[in-house]
Amino acid sequence: MVDPANQRDGLFDVLVDGDRIARVGRDLQVQSDVTVVDLPAGLVVCPGLIDMHVHLREPGREEDETIASGTAAALAGGITSVACMPNTEPALDSQAAAEFIYLQAERAANANVYPVGAITKGREGKELAEIGQLVRGGAVAFSDDGSPVDSAEIMRRALEYCGMFDRAILSHCEVRELTRDGVMHEGFVSMSLGLAGMPAAAEEIMVHRDIALAELTGGRVHIQHISTAGSVELVRRAKAHGLRVTAEACPHHFTLTDDCMRRFDSSFKMSPPLRTAADVEAVVAGLVDGTIDVIATDHAPHAQEKKMRELDRAPFGVIGLETLLPVTVKALIDRGHLDWPGIIAKLTINPARILGIPKGTLQIGADADVTMIDPEAKWTIDPERFESKSRNCPFAGCAVRGRAHTVLVGGVVKYTLGGRVKTIAG
Repeated sequence: MVDPANQRDGLFDVLVDGDRIARVGRDLQVQSDVTVVDLPAGLVVCPGLIDMHVHLREPGREEDETIASGTAAALAGGITSVACMPNTEPALDSQAAAEFIYLQAERAANANVYPVGAITKGREGKELAEIGQLVRGGAVAFSDDGSPVDSAEIMRRALEYCGMFDRAILSHCEVRELTRDGVMHEGFVSMSLGLAGMPAAAEEIMVHRDIALAELTGGRVHIQHISTAGSVELVRRAKAHGLRVTAEACPHHFTLTDDCMRRFDSSFKMSPPLRTAADVEAVVAGLVDGTIDVIATDHAPHAQEKKMRELDRAPFGVIGLETLLPVTVKALIDRGHLDWPGIIAKLTINPARILGIPKGTLQIGADADVTMIDPEAKWTIDPERFESKSRNCPFAGCAVRGRAHTVLVGGVVKYTLGGRVKTIAG
């Protein structure tokens, strides 16, 4: 068992009673009516993984993804809880919209889904959304993700209002005047390819602004999909000064570089874009030293015909729910940067604390969301076999190891690799 929330890393038994963790210990004695799940040697048992940055597209763009298909993809990736972004059509900017997400997730009966409310009405950046009503509807955080909040005044007010409800602002940091018409990172590769660039400064200027506003208001700012060395250093300094600032990194930003764009393949087109090798090194360093708290996917599905357009017309975004675990293992564990407790903390208790949700732990009385991982399972990533409706995966064809073996949500087996769980009578 690896349970960073309770500093557990060793051989333990877990007893689940109904939808709760009942007991944790070594060599637990159980009664005859208890079902025992007999796991192969070498598996890792941990709290259900949490992805706090997912686009489920419903309502409005169900051709890309639905809550049902997205949560099925989450389970296949070992993820039991996701926070869905508000850039739907219409935007998730009302109490009814938040409640709709919960209803659809209940119908799908896969992973838990937590809605992130829009900061501004229609995500237009002009007027604050009804923050209090969204909280009543179950919004766990606020973001205009997909778009930045251009106005510093509106962002200040959002931090003040969200502070009243102890909700974090999840900030998409981008100065749009600097990225307009951009396709990829602005640098040597973009120049050599003749493609319009998106400079690192476009992210870093906004990161600096939002950190300053967090200091001004005392609010909580979470920097989404951090991608540049400068941004990592800004967050590091903010934490050193005791500010309420957290950050996340996506697997594509700590594994791939802008050199991938030489293929002119829209599967490598995302926002923020793939950066340089030096930026990748800085993001990895931020994950290692704790500057970056969370690993999240920014799962952004698009129907195949949309991604097949010319590179400058294809939408930004890549999928990641079903590749999160193996790509992280390959990039961080296999290369000696982090161990299993290190990555599992960034995939469980850290996002749970930022979102304020009762997940990410196997302590007694906690929800019985459990992920069992086979760390040695070797496989080749094939998007055609994914549960997601979309195929825009930058890791297609990669040989990897590590994948979910069995997943419980609320004490119920929701996913098994191979379709069954071996049990023996208690």
